[in-house]
Amino acid sequence: MNQPLAYVHPGAKIAKNVVIEPFTTIHNNVVIGEGTWIGSNVTIMEGARIGKNCNIFPGAVISAVPQDLKFGGEESLAVIGDNTTIRECVTINRGTIASGQTKIGNNCLIMATAHIAHDCHIGDNAIVVNGVALAGHVTVGNFAIIGGLAAVHQFISIGDHAMISGGSLVRKDVPPYTKAAKEPLSFIGINSVGLRRRGFTTEKIREIQDIYRILYQKNFNTTQALAKIEAEMEATPERDEILDFIKNSSRGIMKGYTGV
Repeated sequence: MNQPLAYVHPGAKIAKNVVIEPFTTIHNNVVIGEGTWIGSNVTIMEGARIGKNCNIFPGAVISAVPQDLKFGGEESLAVIGDNTTIRECVTINRGTIASGQTKIGNNCLIMATAHIAHDCHIGDNAIVVNGVALAGHVTVGNFAIIGGLAAVHQFISIGDHAMISGGSLVRKDVPPYTKAAKEPLSFIGINSVGLRRRGFTTEKIREIQDIYRILYQKNFNTTQALAKIEAEMEATPERDEILDFIKNSSRGIMKGYTGV
């Protein structure tokens, strides 16, 4: 299991069937679950909590201290769920006193060279593509996909099942079920292909489309659109998720695409 050229601190808690390749360093106060594979030249620092059956590729640095000048050395965590893959040279910083942890869910894919900053919370089944940069306190929903080289401003929220095009500058919140592209980042439709792949019915996809038509295509302001959706659309989990996301947006949601 443990290669003789890997260093594992005696205070680390490593499940018996974890594979640790040569030249990897695992610090104190680390927990790694069963079936996880740690490639060569990985650095796992204090506060890492890594789940079962994960794969962490060479060059990754997990749970380094935040790149935040306000960080005072407080104890915090970087938590990675089960069955998550972290590719080459990914950096994941641990949390600060603000939330206490950076968290990545189950079944996620974090592609090469992505950076996930302090206090980010990523849901289950999310995909973060090569070179993405998430600033601190970003929230990413379940099944969301962030395209390569996208840069996400601090405190942004990205909803469940959202898809963001590569190279995007994400300065506003991205509501659930949407596709986001252009500059400035704009609504360009709902993620219908992704929703079909995940078992959403045609009727449910049509319901979500109707909600976003009211929000983005009927010349209402956001307050008017929310009132109309609430009054005219049947209450469903998806409708309520969209309404709650927009009402709770601290930075405001992305604009609608005007074609200009």
